[in-house]
Amino acid sequence: MSETEAAAQARRDRVFLVVVDDSPERRVALRYACLRARKSGGRVALLRVIEPAGQVEWAGVGAMLAEERRQEAEKLLSGLAAEVNELTGGIPILLIREGDARDELLALLEEDPRISILVLAAAAGGSGPGPLISALAGRYAAKLSVPMTIVPGAITDAELDRLT
Repeated sequence: MSETEAAAQARRDRVFLVVVDDSPERRVALRYACLRARKSGGRVALLRVIEPAGQVEWAGVGAMLAEERRQEAEKLLSGLAAEVNELTGGIPILLIREGDARDELLALLEEDPRISILVLAAAAGGSGPGPLISALAGRYAAKLSVPMTIVPGAITDAELDRLT
């Protein structure tokens, strides 16, 4: 493989991971990742972590609740995949895990060599960057195996377009 081919392959292999939570800042992180992927020839991956079922008295009820949460996650990711496709022209990698968001994210980053960059958006309201960013920039920073990009949560679409 020539140097030019290797460089093109490296760009195609660049995967921008966005954690799909329920925060309003998720939209900003997703748009930033899409614009960066489009301009660099990379891909976007979407990770949705669902909470475990917890204690229920009947196993069937617990299984039904877990299945409902998985279906909701699949529906959400499907809708976001359409947005990613519209912005990037490519189909994103969709990932669903069950457990603690921080722990599942760190495990995924360790397991999946395709992921090159983690994209998160800080909380817009001045209440701090958010619990995931605080944990990853603080106590769990040494466990990050890829660079983390933190996008201001209040940034506008026009500013994102200019930035990327």
